Parts: sequence; structure tokens; C-alpha cells
Amino acid sequence: MASFLGGLARTGKNALRHKSALAQFKHLHTASVDGVKAVQAPVAKPEGRTRCTLIPGDGVGPELVAAVQEVFQSLNVPVDFDYFFLSEVQPYLSAPVDDVVKSVAQNGICLKGVLSTPTHGQYGELQSVNMKLRRELDLFANVVHIQSMPGLKTRHTNLDFIIIREQIEGEYSAIEHESVPGVVECMKIVTHYNSRRIAKFAFDYATKLGRKRVTAVHKANIMKLTDGLFLRTVSDIAKLYPKIEFNNMIIDNCTMQLVSNPHQFDVMVLPNLYGNIVDNLASGIIGGAGIVAGESYSQDYVVFEPGARHTYSEAVGKDIANPTAMLLCASNMLRHVNLPYYSKVIQEAVKKVLKSGKIRTKDIGGYASCTDFTRAVIASL
Repeated sequence: MASFLGGLARTGKNALRHKSALAQFKHLHTASVDGVKAVQAPVAKPEGRTRCTLIPGDGVGPELVAAVQEVFQSLNVPVDFDYFFLSEVQPYLSAPVDDVVKSVAQNGICLKGVLSTPTHGQYGELQSVNMKLRRELDLFANVVHIQSMPGLKTRHTNLDFIIIREQIEGEYSAIEHESVPGVVECMKIVTHYNSRRIAKFAFDYATKLGRKRVTAVHKANIMKLTDGLFLRTVSDIAKLYPKIEFNNMIIDNCTMQLVSNPHQFDVMVLPNLYGNIVDNLASGIIGGAGIVAGESYSQDYVVFEPGARHTYSEAVGKDIANPTAMLLCASNMLRHVNLPYYSKVIQEAVKKVLKSGKIRTKDIGGYASCTDFTRAVIASL
């Protein structure tokens, strides 16, 4: 299996198009005007434009994507979107999954909103559209960076840890059946192969970012074979990284520790279901689903999407959604394709608006609209 660092290098045509972008931006620095730091425009701009697959998602997803497009337009970001509406709750409007997969495979990158999954299988299918997309693209690793945001008052401050979730197998294997009337069986699949590569991804990621500790989260005391295999595999990989501290924690204790003492965590690696739960829990302790960005990796592709899985369907059409998470996803995507100037400008503008506290959407204690927040970000560019 290719290493994490090698995997990031292969992002299709976009990587080749921008292979010299880092050198072109090496003169970036910040200038201070009236005590406010601003990002200096690049001396040379990368040639060509980047193509990115765009999936708005369900609920308020299209509104958040519109905010991103408005910010990109105001900044003249050299990115062109291939738009695909993908939905399981609105299948009559949805593009075929195969078409979306083909686009992501061609572009190498994707900006994606949250997809809603109904509680019953559409057309008798147990595998959700999300699961199909992840498996077709082999998006085995989901990364969510939990970091306290300026200007938001929360119980815990100065948090900075990373959640890495395996998202191909586990309880999300879509293997269920009713053995006898009233008795349903659901199979949890854990393999050495996927456990090994998510473990290696986690330790490579920790090494790349200079992190000191990796915590494996599991329930091996009860699920001795499945979670036992996951824990043993991660423990074996940990021996290859002697400079990184390794420990493990049972999932129920982990959730308690997250809300009582989250500062103890640095990098966490988890199986599929536990990772999904912890992603949302951790997002809640720093301000909610509207402010946390995430991304999903395969060996060749990266999908940038909000870190918490919440479509906020009750807010559709009300212009009250918080575009922070989607804007940060877009910023991360720009950095990934070696457009650091645009990435940093957008990220700093978002943080400036949050820190000022004057423009806040309903989810973070304010009364501003999504449009108000977007315009404030544009004014801060």
C-alpha cells in the first residue's frame, strides 16, 4: 500500500497543473496595516485553472455551496466546478453515482455537502449513496481537525486534536437480513487490511504534522474478535513509530473523556461507527456542526466535506445556516491543490468575522443570516 504522503501527491490532473505552485508562492508573507495583518497577493500566479467536482448535498447544502461560490467569485479564485446534485432523499433529481465517481476520478478533488440518508433503504437497497461513493472511490480515511475557533465561547478552550476514522467497513457494511420473523442480524466487518492502512495513515499523518500521541478507540473488551483485530493491528503499526506515544481507550470511556478532559487527545484513530459518533460529539464541544471542516482520502482522491454529518433540513430556505464549515472545507481544498494564497485569505477572513462577534448565525448564538455572514467574509477578504 502506498504511504499517506505518496497518496496525497497523486490527485489527478490538478496536481500536475499546479506542481510548481508552491515555488511560485514562496514569497508569501503577511503585511501589517493599521495593526491588522493581511495576506500579500502572490508575486506570480499558477498557470491554468483547477477543476473540482462539486456536490452541494441535501438540506442547507446548496445554500452553503452558493456562499462558497460567491466568495470564490469575489476573490477570482482560479477554480471551475463540475456541479452534480447527488441525493438519496430526492432520487428523481439525483445524478447517477457512476457519473459523480467518474468526475471525481478525473478531477482528483471534490467539494461535497452532507448527504441525508433515510432510515429505510431506497428501492430496497441497504447501501446508502454515501457508502457507495466512498467504496467506489475507496475513501477509506476520514479526517476531522477539532480546533477551537476565535470568538466562540465554549466550555473548553484551546482545543486542537485530530480524529481519523476508517469509513469503508465496520457496522457500515450494509449486510443485514431477517433470519426469522422478528429477528434481524447485522454483520460488522473488520479486516486486517483496512485496519492496517487506517493505522498507518494515522501514524503517517501524526508524523507529518509533528503530533506526539495516537490513541486507538475501540470496544475490544466486548467485541473481542472484530475490535480485537482492529486494536491488535493498530498496536502492531505503533511499534514502527517509536517516537510517537501510543495508547488505547474504550469508546464509552472515550466519550466521557471528550466532554470532561478533551485536552488529553492529540490524534485519535477509530473504526467506522465510533468515528462517526466521536466526530459529531467533538464538533459539538467547539461550537457545533456549522464550523467544523473535514476531508476524506483515498490513495488518489480527496473529498472535502463538513466534519459533522448534519444536513440542517429544518433550516432550508430560511437563510440561517452557518457557512463556516463549508468555507473552511473550500479553503483546505485550495491549499491541497497548491493555491495557498487564496486558501489563507479565505481562512483568515472567516476567522476574523467569527472573532469580531458582530455577525453570528443562529447556531452560534446570533441573529445574522447566511447571506450576512457571507458578505461579512467577503468584506474581510
